[in-house]
Amino acid sequence: MRVTALSLRDFRSYAVAELRLGPGITVVHGRNGAGKTNLLEGLFVGCTGRSFRTSTDREAIRFGAPLARVELAAEDDDGPHAISVALVAGGPRRLRADGAVVERLTDLPARPLASVFAPDRLELLKGGPALRRAHLDQVVAALWPSRAGRRREYARALTQRNALLARVRMGTGAREALRAWDRQLATHGVALMADRREAVEELAPRFATLADDLGLDGAGELTYRPRSRAADAAGLVQELAERLDGDLERGFSGHGPHRDDLSLSRERRELRTYGSQGEQRLGLLALLLAERAAIGAARTRAPLMLLDDAMSELDADRRARLVDLLRETPGQSVIATTDLDQVPGAREPDVARVAVAGGTVLEAASARAAA
Repeated sequence: MRVTALSLRDFRSYAVAELRLGPGITVVHGRNGAGKTNLLEGLFVGCTGRSFRTSTDREAIRFGAPLARVELAAEDDDGPHAISVALVAGGPRRLRADGAVVERLTDLPARPLASVFAPDRLELLKGGPALRRAHLDQVVAALWPSRAGRRREYARALTQRNALLARVRMGTGAREALRAWDRQLATHGVALMADRREAVEELAPRFATLADDLGLDGAGELTYRPRSRAADAAGLVQELAERLDGDLERGFSGHGPHRDDLSLSRERRELRTYGSQGEQRLGLLALLLAERAAIGAARTRAPLMLLDDAMSELDADRRARLVDLLRETPGQSVIATTDLDQVPGAREPDVARVAVAGGTVLEAASARAAA
């Protein structure tokens, strides 16, 4: 699926904006504060129904406006598709796909997938395990949409078990009643762990190759680190039973897949702890590109790659390597930069170029984007 156009109304700094994307690489360039990141955010909202910058819709609505509207045009083998997202101040989002009201864009089979690199996303490597778990579960859902509900099922069982733990601790619940929730939690938990493990097995060899291609010094390794050692649901039930006294003392479940982690390392040293800023940046890029390749192979459509300020801390050789990788793999990419010359090949005729300033799309040039 290819994204062909984006339309924004009262979104961030844009009163009105129209953007056409090329079939391959599109470069959005302009000074700091010109609105480049806002365009990428708008594309992500159009693909997913949510922002990668904020969980508060009000922040994405232009000052003084009651709502912001994002409209995305895309096409695939079945023809054109239209997605619209309305962000309403103080109200729920309004989502439509091909004219029909929908509850979640992520449940739609016919929608563009999107992956984003931004400096703030380095927190995925630097931050706590919860960020990496959530990211890995999103990759699972993108690879195998039919499995997307397993994380929600596990989360519901975990919430119920924690609520019962609190009641038992206060003397208003029966300890024996926890057994049923242990079985529920274990059943969903083992399935969730199997999905995460399979996803990492798909990603790990790609990550190692791409990390090397991007110039990360030393062997890159992606590793799934489950908290549980259980091979089946019965094994996880046993682990939960062995830790029940500790759970009752804490008042919540301290063991299970909700404590898993994902490790990115170089020469067996975690990038989170031992990697420089530049190495962490290369690790994140390698991870996102590995996910793009795996999803593209599994679903025959690669995610739209959104790269915000990816070039500024890379040397000329690594910039060239990154652009070559984007050119060589299927799918579209949008690169935001303050300097067009920081993107190797940006002036080639097969690259779409969009200049922005002061919340306005000034010009667009591309030999193929208009085709």
